[in-house]
Amino acid sequence: MTKQRALFLDRDGVINHRIIGGYVTSPSEFVLDADILPLLAMAHNAGYILVVITNQQGIGKGLMTLDDLHAVHQQMNSLIHRHLGFQINHIYACTSLASENDPRRKPSPGMLLDAIEDLDIDPSASWFVGDSITDAQAGRAAGVHTVLIGQHPENAADIVVADVGSVPASLLGNLHGRDDV
Repeated sequence: MTKQRALFLDRDGVINHRIIGGYVTSPSEFVLDADILPLLAMAHNAGYILVVITNQQGIGKGLMTLDDLHAVHQQMNSLIHRHLGFQINHIYACTSLASENDPRRKPSPGMLLDAIEDLDIDPSASWFVGDSITDAQAGRAAGVHTVLIGQHPENAADIVVADVGSVPASLLGNLHGRDDV
């Protein structure tokens, strides 16, 4: 049986607007970045599963609860569904503090490796889109192709773009020698 292909996505700064110096702690604070919608649609239509990989230490800091996080993710999926008719397939969140050195917390690849095993994903046929060097580090350590959004050195990821709307439309097709997606 063929393994699945995945589009892994960081949440804050990729799917939604990041709160600089803060955390999205409630659904009302979640602001979808509409520029991600074409990439989500392209990946979905090409048969990729959509998997969010997100550090959420706001829980570890006591700024929000696990129920709050679930409510934020429900809001995210509701907004994506409203625009596209589908939603994120799976969400992996690490709620540990950075100081705890949790192997699931990015830049460690733990969440990606868990998803790869749990969902029977082929990392060499998958991409991770993030906005932080730690996203690219986790993706590379898991054997996944990487895209970084923002001002980063060109060699920080396989592809570096200024913003999520600049992710090349051919990204997913080129990985497989196709340009029809």
